[in-house]
Amino acid sequence: MQFAMEILQGLTAPSKYLPAKYFYDKEGDAIFQEIMHCNEYYPFACELEIFRKRSAELAAAIEGHRDAFDLIELGAGDCKKSAYLLRQLVLAGADFTYVPIDISSNIIDCLQEQLPLKIPGLKVSGLNGEYLPMLTEATNVSSRRKVVLFLGGNLGNMSPIEARVFCRRLRAHLKVGDSVLIGFDLKKCPETILAAYNDRGGITRRFNLNLLSRINRELSADFDVTRFRHFPVYDPFSGACKSYLISLADQVVTLRCNGDEQRIVFMRDEEIFMEISQKYTIGQVDRLAGEALFRPVERFYDNRRWFVDVLWEAV
Repeated sequence: MQFAMEILQGLTAPSKYLPAKYFYDKEGDAIFQEIMHCNEYYPFACELEIFRKRSAELAAAIEGHRDAFDLIELGAGDCKKSAYLLRQLVLAGADFTYVPIDISSNIIDCLQEQLPLKIPGLKVSGLNGEYLPMLTEATNVSSRRKVVLFLGGNLGNMSPIEARVFCRRLRAHLKVGDSVLIGFDLKKCPETILAAYNDRGGITRRFNLNLLSRINRELSADFDVTRFRHFPVYDPFSGACKSYLISLADQVVTLRCNGDEQRIVFMRDEEIFMEISQKYTIGQVDRLAGEALFRPVERFYDNRRWFVDVLWEAV
């Protein structure tokens, strides 16, 4: 089981970590919906504003020469933002199929069932799995032009080096003339950024701790979530906002992987690295495009210019 192997690999590493992609089980999906609507979490509101107010501009830029295309969204989530674009494209008579990709099977099932009811005329063909393997499957389905959406600052959940590698791999799946629309959270007041990952209501704390609860449920582990503390930090120089869980005591956690019992030792104040949320400047965004063999075409900002969705064309 991949989940068990990757969790064990992270917890037995010299510096413990947990893969952030596993935040999103059914409970994690629900908690993340709360995060997106809490006052401190500005990235969702900023990008929602872009898609709500500029959907016609986005649709025109993506539709191009009105040829048929596949609109592939990596990490589709609840599709609340991209729904504005989908509705606009349908109204404009665009010839496209929407292909949402998400690691959560719960999300894909919901999208395939509900989206055609909410947006009559929309063609949906969802894929459940990780980004690039599913993108390979999506690009093999047809020879039509591809437009890839990667929204919500999801690229920011990778370090700059990982993001560069990912963008190059993404480009390798595409043909000249294909496009990507990628969301970037921009550098801004450090206090504003840190508050987004340490909200007063403790929703982000619950989101992080839920992964320990998921490990308990799925691997018969015995994490006591009350003995770990959520701890986010932001470095304005590097633009890296990182989240950790800190062990509040010396403790041993037991989990079961492939029928074997594994004991994980934690020292008091030892950290588990949970997630990075990288922030960028526009100059860094443009350099990343060039390094991955994309050409920047257009930028779409929110009113405060805290967030940007950039359209790149494969060259």
